[in-house]
Amino acid sequence: MITEPWVTADQVAQHLGVAKDTVYRWRERKGLPAHRMGRLWKFQLSEVDEWVRAGGADEGKVNDSMGNKS
Repeated sequence: MITEPWVTADQVAQHLGVAKDTVYRWRERKGLPAHRMGRLWKFQLSEVDEWVRAGGADEGKVNDSMGNKS
């Protein structure tokens, strides 16, 4: 069984062509899929790509702390 590697926010930023701060902002405000491992946040590119395809990075879409979209 081949497992997908965990990647850093820097690697996600490079993959998507955005700043690392944008990755963290999307994780916090828009629900970018991430997994906490100790003090670090790790990502799987397949989850990130699926989130982007589903419109997660759309500018008008913001998730609040209750999970509602506006």
